[in-house]
Amino acid sequence: MIESKLSIVDLTKRYAAGLDPAVDRLNMEVEEGHLVALLGPSGCGKTTTLRMVAGLMDPTAGSIVVDGKEITHTPVNKRGMGMVFQSYALFPHMNVEQNVGFGLQMRQVSKSEQQKRVASALDMVQLGHLAKRQPKELSGGQQQRIALARALVVEPTLLLLDEPLSNLDAKLRETMRTEIRSIQQRTRATTLFVTHDQDEALDMADRIAVMNGGLIEQFGSPTEVYERPRTRFVANFIGQANFLKARVVAEMGSAADGEIHYKVDVEGLGQFGAVGAPGMAGSTRELVIRPHRLRVGTEHGATDAIPGIIERISYTGDALSVGVRVADRTLNAQLLTSSGKLPRLGDAAYLSWDAQDAYLLPEAPESSAS
Repeated sequence: MIESKLSIVDLTKRYAAGLDPAVDRLNMEVEEGHLVALLGPSGCGKTTTLRMVAGLMDPTAGSIVVDGKEITHTPVNKRGMGMVFQSYALFPHMNVEQNVGFGLQMRQVSKSEQQKRVASALDMVQLGHLAKRQPKELSGGQQQRIALARALVVEPTLLLLDEPLSNLDAKLRETMRTEIRSIQQRTRATTLFVTHDQDEALDMADRIAVMNGGLIEQFGSPTEVYERPRTRFVANFIGQANFLKARVVAEMGSAADGEIHYKVDVEGLGQFGAVGAPGMAGSTRELVIRPHRLRVGTEHGATDAIPGIIERISYTGDALSVGVRVADRTLNAQLLTSSGKLPRLGDAAYLSWDAQDAYLLPEAPESSAS
């Protein structure tokens, strides 16, 4: 059994009596060397969770354990963690190497050891040539890397990143998330990463905790939360999704990973194949199909293809986002621009999908869902 680096047990934060908790009995295990993304919309409790782990905020209840030792009420300066904030928080009166070495100085590390570790940290982020520069002379991406070097140079028990890419432009964000992930994997630093950006989480994390209303709705690998969401919120927040209310007619046999193949009836569209957890036959569920899993044909090829009309086309470079009107609803599909003849507005279209790409949500649908 793999021992957890970080264990969070029933962690709760309530800012005032009578208010809903900002974090509500949160439980999570983080393996050593993993990068875990706390992902969710504003106000979901992800930054509050990070601040409690860091020691910057006291929990109302629950416990935080690192390396088998409870640190719930340990002062922040005794936790040995490294943190990178949105603002980077570099000291303007110190040059780069002084900023990076500040934590070592506070820990009374010898001068010779400081010099060696600072040089190594700057080499790791490829900024050794800027050691004598002032923060104001650095670009946003360079400041971000200096903040990361400062957090890692102390060899932290945990690396905590609070939306460190949010102040960068889109292109630089993409570059920096690749660099951060590469550095994290090389150093094997166990990391908690707060973000509201689903692409960052999918690209960087070993595990994703999708948060909503102070709760973790799902905790799993990027593949699990994207391909097999547990709730409508997760399916809708991670990428785009089509939702269809379906009556589960019958089991049709076993699928991979313990799932079951089902025949489902979608009102107004017909009967189709889908997959889901055991025991769903006879119930009503929501069927989730990702846009890139839908096939858009110009001829009635598949026996269960759904006829429709192209009512929207958006060009995104390497793909087309296509809205197809079928019966009383619009389904969204995504097509590669290199996939041959592309549809035009008003064209007739026929939608189909593979059964394993249509997933039945474990939770029962809301009455308003369609």
